[in-house]
Amino acid sequence: MEKSRVLVVGGTGYIGRRIVRASLAQGHPTLVLMRPEIGLDIDKLQMLLSFKAQGARLVEASLEDHAALVAAVAQADVVISAMSGVHFRSHNLLLQHKLVEAIKEAGNIKVRHFHKLFQYTSHYLLAVQKASFLIRFVN
Repeated sequence: MEKSRVLVVGGTGYIGRRIVRASLAQGHPTLVLMRPEIGLDIDKLQMLLSFKAQGARLVEASLEDHAALVAAVAQADVVISAMSGVHFRSHNLLLQHKLVEAIKEAGNIKVRHFHKLFQYTSHYLLAVQKASFLIRFVN
């Protein structure tokens, strides 16, 4: 069975990084959205480079650039949004809306949006188990 191409948005966050690792471990072609807004956040840049070294493909697109976001989404079969909503909920909702609009325009993918599923997960093992389940679920 052909593996789904998985695009993870929010791949450097607490849950997102575990989803990326689980996707890679299960052999899925994994894309990680690399937003230029991260600037020079060394920890996030190092994590992204680590994902790349493990076989993930980094796809650069801003959630503010609709055309680039559609192009990124069009490369995937599945989009998993793991963006955190903790800091600025209203801003996060706007970004989620922009992602959904790009998904609609791309029109070629299955969508799984599990942001709320992981919002309050604090136990590492449980997060990894859920991420692993998610990646199996999208197939």
